[in-house]
Amino acid sequence: MTDAATAALSTDNSSAIDLEALRATQLVRDPFEFVIVPNLVRREALAAVTADFPRITEPGSFPLDKLAFGPAFAALVAELRGPAMTDCLAEKFGVDLRDHPTLATIRGRCRASDGKIHTDSESKIITVLVYLNSSWEANGGRLRLLRSATDLEDFAAEVPPDAGTLLAFRRSENSFHGHKSFVGERRSIQINWVRDAGVARREQARHRLSAWFKRLKPSS
Repeated sequence: MTDAATAALSTDNSSAIDLEALRATQLVRDPFEFVIVPNLVRREALAAVTADFPRITEPGSFPLDKLAFGPAFAALVAELRGPAMTDCLAEKFGVDLRDHPTLATIRGRCRASDGKIHTDSESKIITVLVYLNSSWEANGGRLRLLRSATDLEDFAAEVPPDAGTLLAFRRSENSFHGHKSFVGERRSIQINWVRDAGVARREQARHRLSAWFKRLKPSS
């Protein structure tokens, strides 16, 4: 990380995320509630954040406590889970999030079987995805917000996982999303506001167990 990038993130009034851009972006309600902000992570923060991203060599979601990462990345995750972001999302989606804990998981790689259509579990209230990839050229790996559980081509919006892009949506029975198959590096942060602390503990335990099994997997 450069001295300039570190200084940009460490000043008292600095922020890695542009909440005004989120506030200014209109909520889409069809086919479910979502908002896409292409430059939620400020450009001046991206270099430091991406340099501090954890080294992940396996597909799947990893809890924060099973990863090693630098201070700029840690600061971004803290902001995404912090009170200002929580209040902004609560206002945007018209839902009270003050007493709901957050769950953070990180992905660094994608396997061919990833991207199947799903809605997220009922225990989740709001899902936030922040992507940290360089300009995305691949046809696969672009998250699609769908109108049904059966047709990946019938989508309302497609989100390329470009660096700094945010997708936030309210989980519902029809919040279908998925993407075409992609194999390779695909970096993302997922933050979920969940129903209660018990949900957060169970999900963290599940991701820790999954991470442990990945470490046992022999390298090819």
